[in-house]
Amino acid sequence: MCGICGEISFDGSPASAARIETMADAMAPRGPDGAGVAVYGRVGFGHRRLKIIDLSDAARQPFVDPATGLTIAFNGCIYNYPELRAELEQRGHRFASTGDTEVVLKAWAEWGDAAPARFHGMFAFAIHDRDSGEVVLVRDRFGIKPLYLAEVGRGLRFASTLPALLRAGGVNTDIDRVALHHYLSWHAVVPAPRTILQGVRKLPAATIRRIAPDGSSRDQVYWRPDHSRTPEDLNRPEADWQKMLLAALRKAVRRRMVADVPVGVLLSGGVDSSLITGLLAEEGQTDLATYSIGFEAANGESGDEFTYSDLIARHYGTDHHKVFIPSEEMRAHLPETIAAMSEPMVSYDNIGFYLLSREVSKTIRVVQSGQGADEVFGGYHWYPPMAGSTDPLGDYAAAFFDRDQARMADHVAPEWLCDRDESLDFVRAHFALPGAPDPVDKALRLDTNVMLVDDPVKRVDNMTMAWGLEARVPFLDHEVVELANRMPPELKLAQGGKGILKEVARKVIPAAVIDRPKGYFPVPALKYLDGPYLAMVRDALGSQRARDRGLFRDDYLNRLFAAPADHITPLRGSELWQVGLLELWLQQQGV
Repeated sequence: MCGICGEISFDGSPASAARIETMADAMAPRGPDGAGVAVYGRVGFGHRRLKIIDLSDAARQPFVDPATGLTIAFNGCIYNYPELRAELEQRGHRFASTGDTEVVLKAWAEWGDAAPARFHGMFAFAIHDRDSGEVVLVRDRFGIKPLYLAEVGRGLRFASTLPALLRAGGVNTDIDRVALHHYLSWHAVVPAPRTILQGVRKLPAATIRRIAPDGSSRDQVYWRPDHSRTPEDLNRPEADWQKMLLAALRKAVRRRMVADVPVGVLLSGGVDSSLITGLLAEEGQTDLATYSIGFEAANGESGDEFTYSDLIARHYGTDHHKVFIPSEEMRAHLPETIAAMSEPMVSYDNIGFYLLSREVSKTIRVVQSGQGADEVFGGYHWYPPMAGSTDPLGDYAAAFFDRDQARMADHVAPEWLCDRDESLDFVRAHFALPGAPDPVDKALRLDTNVMLVDDPVKRVDNMTMAWGLEARVPFLDHEVVELANRMPPELKLAQGGKGILKEVARKVIPAAVIDRPKGYFPVPALKYLDGPYLAMVRDALGSQRARDRGLFRDDYLNRLFAAPADHITPLRGSELWQVGLLELWLQQQGV
C-alpha cells in the first residue's frame, strides 16, 4: 500500500522530476518507508512506499523491468500474487523480487488488458511502455484504491490523492457546479469522473485507460456487476446460499491475511467486523489485535459501542485496544482530519477512522475492516421500501437524497445552481442500465458501485493511509460480491436487512452481536453542532474567502446558524456540518 504519482507530457517537453517529487512528498504519510522517482523523457513516475509484502529494497518503486521495457508505479495489494507468479514463471518470466508489484508488471507484459481481471485485490497502477511510449492507468473493481487526474497545459498528472495534484500547482480549482449538486444532494458523494474541482478528475473503478504519446486515450471497463439470475439461482434453497456465502467469506478473509507483517481488525462491535474477527480466529490467527474507538455522548446520544466490541474481544481472547477520545481532543484534530481528505466527506466516521488509525498504526500496519457489507447485502433502511416499488427512482431519492431540486434552489446561490436535477438524472440513467431488473437490485448496484466507492471506501482509504495503515475489505472481494448479486433480494432484506449475512454469522459469532439494533460509528458532537464546533463552522462560512466564493444563500446560512439541530438530513446528518465541511476543506486545500 503506497502513494503513486506521475506526469506525462504531450508536447515533447520533459516531465518534471521536481513536480513529481513535490507530489510524492505530499503523500509521505501513505508511504513512510521509502520514496522513488523515475523519469524517461516525457514520462515520469513517483512513489511513496509502505512495506507490507517483500520488505527488501528489491521491491522498491517505481519498478523498472529492462526485459519487458515496462516501468510501474503500483498502489495496493494483489492477494493471489503467489499463484499468478507461479503461472508466470511457467511461462518463462523471471523475477528479481518476491512481492506483488513485479507480478502486476509481468502479468501486464504477458496478458495486457486481460491482466486486471485476473487480480484478486485492491489496486491502482500506472505502467509506461518504453517501446511504444504508451502509459496505462488501471483501477480496481470497486475503486478501493484512488487515482486522481489533472490536465495541466499540454500534459497530464496523476496521483493517489487530490491534494498532491494541487501541491504541484497549475490546476484549475474552480468549483464544478454539477459536482456541487451531487455533493449537496447525495450526502457528499461525487461520482467519478468528477470531483468538486473542475480541474481534477478521477479514473472510474474497473477501468483501464490507455494513453498514447499524443495525448489521445481510450477506456476499457474490464468488470461490470451483474444482478441477473439463472433458473438454478432462483430455485436454490437458502441453506445452499448460506453454505456458498460462508465458504466465499472464509476465502476472502484468508486471502487478506497475505502479508509479511501482522494483520489486525478494526472492531466496531457490529455484525460485519465481528464476523471478520471470528473468521480470522477460525483460520487459526493467534494473538489477533482488535481496535475500537468511542467518543463523548452529546444531546443524549451515546458516542460508543464498546459493549459489543468488548463482547467479541472477550469471546475470542483478542489483544484488544479500546480508544476513548474526549471531545476536546476530537476538536483539536478535526483540521488535520479534513486536510487528510482527498475530497470533502461529511460522514462523522472520518474523525473516528482518523484517530483510530493513529492509535492502530502505533502497533500494527495492516487491518481488515467491515466496509461494504451494508451495500452488498442490503443493510440500509432505504432498501426494504424498494421491494416491489412501482417508482424505484422516486423511492430511492426520497430515502437517500439530502435535497431535491426545489430545496437546492432555496439553499444554493443562484449563480451556482444547476438548471436541472443533475443528481436525480444520474440515478435515473444508472437505474436504466441492463442487468438489474428488480428495484432492490438497482439500488444495491448503484450503492455498491458508486456510493460505496466515493464515500465509505474513500473514507477508509484516506483516514487509514494518513497514518501509513493499510485497510483491507473482505466484503468487497469481487467473488463475494458476484455471489451476493445472484442472491434473490428477499434473502438480503430479511431480518431488517442483511438477513442472509446474519444467518451465516450465527454459525461463527455470538448471537448477541447479531440480534442488536443496527449501529453506526457515532460521533454525536458533529451531528448536534454547538459550542466550539459551531464556532469553527461559523468562522469558516463567515470568512472573506467563503463570502467571495458565495456558494450558499445568506438566508439559508442564517437559518442553519439559528438552529443547527433543526436541520438534519434524511440520513441523520447535519446540514450545517455539510456546508461547513465543504468550506473548511476548500480552505484547508488553499482553494
